[in-house]
Amino acid sequence: MTKVSVNNKPSHSRRTAPKAKATRIFGENLWGANKAPVNKRPTNPGQHGGRRRKMTDYGIQLREKQKMRIYYGNVGERQFAKVYVEAVRRKGDTSENLIGLLESRLDCVVYRLNLSASIFGARQLVSHKHILVNGKVVTIPSYRLHPGDVVELREQARSIPQVMESVQKMERQVPEYLTFTPGEFKGSLVRLPVLDDVPYPVQMNPNLVVEYYNR
Repeated sequence: MTKVSVNNKPSHSRRTAPKAKATRIFGENLWGANKAPVNKRPTNPGQHGGRRRKMTDYGIQLREKQKMRIYYGNVGERQFAKVYVEAVRRKGDTSENLIGLLESRLDCVVYRLNLSASIFGARQLVSHKHILVNGKVVTIPSYRLHPGDVVELREQARSIPQVMESVQKMERQVPEYLTFTPGEFKGSLVRLPVLDDVPYPVQMNPNLVVEYYNR
């Protein structure tokens, strides 16, 4: 098993390209957006759309790891590796543990509750002190929730136009492992989900992510 590095050196692999470019790089509508460019032009970025070469097993594993990392708001490489290490430490299937840990992140739950139209917007809500967990302000997007924890939008943030629009539209169905009361801008984590519970708009392969780290 390859040792996963979780040192404190700064990561230089953060994605700086727009979300639209990311969807074209992977050739998939990662967040299910209606206006994603990949819907009309399913090619790689570039003048001629690039050429897709046959990928090695390692390349496929790396791609799936990057896709999952970016889907959850461009989680840093070091932080994502730490999530994997925790998934290995826990009992049960590592790939299912990985999904449960990622889905229990505070920014992800805020996104699933439709308090934000995007995972990136959800991260901002958390960082800007707009989210309460069990009645207390939490500003860490990666904060790990536990079953029974209550997530609530602070009252002064409920008039933010983007938030109001997202809650009114409810474009994404709230999954069964969460509860949500739109009128109170409040929800809770009922249980940790497994892969089949999560409403991904594209196919996710956490088993390949595990193979990447376990190579």
